[in-house]
Amino acid sequence: MTDDTMTLSRRRLLQAGAATLGLSALPALAKAPMLGTQAPYFYRFKLGNAEATVVSDGILPLGDPTQAFLGLSKEEIARQLSGNFLPLENAVLEQNALIVNTGSHLVLFDTGMGSAKDFGPTTGKLLNSMKAAGIDPKDIDAVVMSHAHIDHLGGNVGDDGKSNFPNAQFYIQQSDLEFWTDEKLAGGPLKSFLAQAKKNLLPVRDRIVFIKDGQEFLPGITAIGAPGHTVGHTVFNISSGGKSMAYIGDLTHHPVLLMEKPLTEFAYDTDPKQSAQTRVRLLTRFATEKTPIVAYHFAWPGFGHVAKQGDGFRYFPEPMNMAL
Repeated sequence: MTDDTMTLSRRRLLQAGAATLGLSALPALAKAPMLGTQAPYFYRFKLGNAEATVVSDGILPLGDPTQAFLGLSKEEIARQLSGNFLPLENAVLEQNALIVNTGSHLVLFDTGMGSAKDFGPTTGKLLNSMKAAGIDPKDIDAVVMSHAHIDHLGGNVGDDGKSNFPNAQFYIQQSDLEFWTDEKLAGGPLKSFLAQAKKNLLPVRDRIVFIKDGQEFLPGITAIGAPGHTVGHTVFNISSGGKSMAYIGDLTHHPVLLMEKPLTEFAYDTDPKQSAQTRVRLLTRFATEKTPIVAYHFAWPGFGHVAKQGDGFRYFPEPMNMAL
C-alpha cells in the first residue's frame, strides 16, 4: 500500500468517525404525542335492502356484578368472568342504539340516557354519535322503544322539554308507559326511573303509538313481546330483502353472566323469574333459527349470533366489515 493510499484511507476513517460522532450528538427524535381520541362511535352494515347503523350512547358501568346478577355465588361469577377475560370488579355495559333506514322510514331503536347521570359521566353520547354517522335527528321519523327504562328513553326529550326528534312518532307498549309513569312508584327505589320516564314520555304523548305483540307496526318491523324485564318489554324482528335480524333490547344484559346460566336473575328486572323464562324462550328461538341479533348492552357494536351451549347459550360477535 502506497503512502498516498494510506493517507486516503486514514482520511476516510477519520471522516466516518466524525460523522458518527456528529450523529450521536444530535438530539433524539421526540416521540409522537398522545392523541387521546377514539374512532367515531358508529358502525354501519347492510340488511337486505336496508341500511343499519349502530350508534353508541356510551358505556354504562353497573359496578360490582354480584349486586346485579343474582343467584350466583361470588365464586361462580368470578369463574365466568375470568374465564372470558372480563374484569371482576365492574360489569361495564355498552349502549348500542340501532338506526335502520328501510328506504321508506328512518327508525331509531332506543335513545340512551340523555342528560341523566345515574350511571356516571360516560353516557349521553347518542346525538353526537348520530352526528358522526351523518344522521340528522330531524330525519328520524320513528323512535321505537324496547321499554321505558331510563337508559332506553332518556334521549327522547331534551332538558328544555322539546323532543330531540321533532318529526318522529314514538312507539312503545301501552303497559310499559302506564307502569313507568305511575305516581305510586315515586317514593320507591325506582324514583329516578319514574322521573325520567315521565320527562321523556309525557311531552311526546300525543305522538306515541302503542304496539302489540306480533304486530308489524312499520313495514318490515314486527314487535315480539318479551315481558319480565319490564311489563311491556319488547324485542323486534327487522326484515328486508329476504334477510332478518332481531333487536333484543334488554333480553339479556351481559354476554356471559346471563347467557351461560340464563336462569340467573337480574336486579333491574320487574319480574326476574318471568324475565329469565322469556330469555330462555327467545334465545332458543334465535339460536335455532340462526337469527342475527343486535344486543343493546353487549360489547360494541353488539351485532352477532347466539348458539346453544350446554344448558345455556354463547354469543358470537359478527366480524366487523369496514368495506361497506
